Amino acid sequence: MDTELLSDTFVDLADTMVADFDVIDFLHMLTDRSIRLLAASAAGVVLADPRGELRVAAASSEQAELLELFQLQNDQGPCLECFRTGQPVTAADLTSPDQRWPRFAQAATQSGFRAVHALPMRLRDQVIGALNLFAAAPGPFDQADVRIGQALADVATIGLLQQRTVRRRETIAEQLQAALNSRVIIEQAKGKLAERLNIDMDRAFTMLRDYARNSNRHLTDVARDFVDGATAEFPPPTRRRPPA
Repeated sequence: MDTELLSDTFVDLADTMVADFDVIDFLHMLTDRSIRLLAASAAGVVLADPRGELRVAAASSEQAELLELFQLQNDQGPCLECFRTGQPVTAADLTSPDQRWPRFAQAATQSGFRAVHALPMRLRDQVIGALNLFAAAPGPFDQADVRIGQALADVATIGLLQQRTVRRRETIAEQLQAALNSRVIIEQAKGKLAERLNIDMDRAFTMLRDYARNSNRHLTDVARDFVDGATAEFPPPTRRRPPA
């Protein structure tokens, strides 16, 4: 375990009081740090929209994103059960014959994942979504990793709910909806860039995100400009922002 990265991650997750707080980048940081810190091959986040319906908010890879979408479209899977019960849900071997979610298990194994652990994003009785960890090898997740993963999910939840308090309930509902809607723009930009450069979607997203960070701009704004044709050239300049 990289204790320095773990410490930095908790600080970054708690730092949601800045004026230019970007929900989408915040959630992608959560998935990125989850796979770097925990024994997970991929991670995803689903959040409830203002109507209480789950939406995919972030994923560390295209395969993880498609699996999250598969769960929502088929109304079965560990992340839905986790969100509905507010409790962690584990499937240690998705190839075992006695599956609670057979269609999801088949889709997950076809994507190269053999185990999944879903962690609720909750504060007391309020559950706003789930953090899902996917593993390529079967077997239960290490309990130390599970505790750290739940702590990451809890701190992220507190940060998101704190934003709701700061901006008032009716305002944050619009912000969360806008954040979820902005994924449409980001997906369009990923597809356009992947097609233009003949690269996969994960690489396209990394390039967009790096460009946003290098130019000190929000990821959604960069994606919108690229879709609209205002940003024409990639890869981005090599200059990077100094670490915070």
